[in-house]
Amino acid sequence: VRKDRLRRMREWGVQVGLWAVLLLAAYLHIPYTQLSPDLHSWKSSGKFFTYKGLRIFYQDSVGDSCGFTRFPISSYDWYKNWEGLTLRFHRVIALDFLGVGFSDKPRPHHYSISEQVSIVEALLRHLGLQNCRIQYKQNRSVCLSNGGIFPETHRPLLLQKLLKDEGVLSPILTRLMNFFVFSRGLTPVFGPCTWLCESELWDMWAGIRINDGNLAIDGLLQYINQRKKLRRRWVGALASSFWICTGKRCCGPQCGFWMTTLATIHS
Repeated sequence: VRKDRLRRMREWGVQVGLWAVLLLAAYLHIPYTQLSPDLHSWKSSGKFFTYKGLRIFYQDSVGDSCGFTRFPISSYDWYKNWEGLTLRFHRVIALDFLGVGFSDKPRPHHYSISEQVSIVEALLRHLGLQNCRIQYKQNRSVCLSNGGIFPETHRPLLLQKLLKDEGVLSPILTRLMNFFVFSRGLTPVFGPCTWLCESELWDMWAGIRINDGNLAIDGLLQYINQRKKLRRRWVGALASSFWICTGKRCCGPQCGFWMTTLATIHS
């Protein structure tokens, strides 16, 4: 009886193992999320330029206004505001930084703020621009959007903490990342009256999945460590008092109360 029980347990273990392998293989080979008509239209109306052999996607409305967005979404962030921006400004430019959206997503790669800035400068030279206003989503030295100026006010999610250290778990976590994990982490960034609808979240996730972009997220999250390392330089750039206008993401963990409180103290 005991031998039969052990045999059945071994058979059960083998079956569970086989099913686990099959399910994992199927999960890892899930095809890219199809682009929605809006997202496909955004890509079709954009252009590419080459930076050190890497293709960078950007939108350009034909000049003195530039809108830059990066992580975790893409220039598609501006889709609903694009018409209004082009009416307000003579020229508006939005790009997908390296590792995001329709731009190339090399890996392994040392993603850094300085490299992304170099890409911006290269794009401006490519377009022949000299004077512009910048809307940026990382160091906030010019204009800020969804993010804290001060590293100590940032409240990263557990997943972000694990990925930013690029430890042994990073390759596993990035491969297991899916729409439900993504949407659950992103939704709290928005205020209670401005939740994104599911189709908008799917568009954002589709932008990440292009060219296996989810596998590069741990590299992109290095900006968190770089922001701490370069805090003195970046915060020091804010030498005088300034007004802060919080919009629909003022309740998010990236900014809101903590950011405005510390900004008041420093100014």
